[in-house]
Amino acid sequence: VPLLRRAFFWLVSLLLASLIWFVSVHLSDRENARLQYGLLVFGAAVSVLLQEAFRFAYFKLLKKADEGLATISEDGRSPISLRQMAYVSGLSFGIISGVFSVINILADSIGPGVVGIHGDSPYYFITSAFLTMALVLLHTFWGVIFFDACERRRYWCLALVVASHLLTSGLTFLNPRYEASLLPIFLITLCTGLWAFSTAGGSFRSVRKCLSCKR
Repeated sequence: VPLLRRAFFWLVSLLLASLIWFVSVHLSDRENARLQYGLLVFGAAVSVLLQEAFRFAYFKLLKKADEGLATISEDGRSPISLRQMAYVSGLSFGIISGVFSVINILADSIGPGVVGIHGDSPYYFITSAFLTMALVLLHTFWGVIFFDACERRRYWCLALVVASHLLTSGLTFLNPRYEASLLPIFLITLCTGLWAFSTAGGSFRSVRKCLSCKR
């Protein structure tokens, strides 16, 4: 239930982006294929910007709730840390994003024929699964970095999160050239994961202690 509540913000951002794209398409020349492709790219960019705007709105909401919990607690501190809220928020955004991606893929799989039989890539489903996994992880990492940047007012970190989100979304337009999209996206995922790990207080020393089962 808590994950679904947090995912509601992502759903609202998707709804608004869909409305903007829908209106743009119907007000334009629908016979112009190049224009429609441009509007699709525009819709993806608007969707990313709205997702990050709602991530910020959710941070402000949680910040207010955190201050309220701190005032009524006995020790004057909130029972939930900002890092925990950032992780759960990012994970909820990632899960609902992955669910919608999987639904679209399953919708494409319904019908006669087999993927690849008419010249389509036979790697469509497996590549889509890897892309969905990367997006779930990325949203989790972005949530951790974004919340920390908002708390410390590191605006350059916020800009990098938005830029990496836009870049990841833009790389998907290279499909079906999956090697040109999948490899860079996983490289972004790796770098962002290391960044989020460092932001959350992780270090090489803590990894060594974890692997050696030392406290």
